[in-house]
Amino acid sequence: MPAQRTPVGFTIGSRRLFRVERTLHSLAFSLEDALAERVPSLPAGPDAADGLRVLSAPQTLADGIGTPFGDHIAGAREDFRRHYIAMDGTFEDYLAHFSGKTRGTLRRKAKKFAQADGGKLDVRAYTSAEEVAQFIDLALPLSGKTYQARLLDAGLPDGDEARDAMLAAADEGRMRCFLLFLRGEPVAFLSLPVIGQTLVYAHLGYDPEHATLSPGTVLQMEALRMLFAEERFRYFDFTEGEGAHKALFGTHSVACCSFLLLRSTLGNRALLGARDGFDASVAWVKALSQRSGSLASARKLLRA
Repeated sequence: MPAQRTPVGFTIGSRRLFRVERTLHSLAFSLEDALAERVPSLPAGPDAADGLRVLSAPQTLADGIGTPFGDHIAGAREDFRRHYIAMDGTFEDYLAHFSGKTRGTLRRKAKKFAQADGGKLDVRAYTSAEEVAQFIDLALPLSGKTYQARLLDAGLPDGDEARDAMLAAADEGRMRCFLLFLRGEPVAFLSLPVIGQTLVYAHLGYDPEHATLSPGTVLQMEALRMLFAEERFRYFDFTEGEGAHKALFGTHSVACCSFLLLRSTLGNRALLGARDGFDASVAWVKALSQRSGSLASARKLLRA
């Protein structure tokens, strides 16, 4: 894949304050790569790119990845647990990994949503190319309402190229998409590309007007119920980044990191220095907020 213009973001919580673009190749580790500690094929040739964006590499391999790129510098590193579900049992086996209290909470959320819609959950699955085309048409307007789209530019991808890629994957049986409806209108969506035997957690979003009904959680559980029933998949990969949602639903995790490898130019050194300094300041403020008990209020303000 050729290098692409990629934003290097400066974010606080869920809000991106600003970004600087660089032309980067991507070196993305699949979950299977991370678990096997296997490095994917490196992009061919240095060409005119500014460097590499390394995504979800196992921390055990991080230091060695930059060895072939001696004229590059590393920075903007993020360490996290990459959560995933091992789907080697039944849905009932999966439910057993939750505490009794959590299982009760999940049941109450589903019951509350169903009661708001006449007593029954309306969850629809989309797998064929024709169905996924319908899913895109319904999910895109909903995606525009989510905080991922408003604050992070991370909503469901729009545009002909993204649509064609999803439809091509669906035509090959490599897409699983779901919508949760409330009174006939979609209020939550989930998009899952399939790589081998792994479901990739690409996009989940919901209408914030219905947040009190926990539509994202309800959809996640009902989608998992359907996916376990297929008895086809080995893993459900929550991909990079921490999050309470991922930690709650995941059964296992692997220590990973993402970072940049940029050519050692003055501009790139300044960019990585600024990004690392910014991240350190955010971490300091977060730690201070936790000690003072104001973190919840700060998060609420940032999500507004």
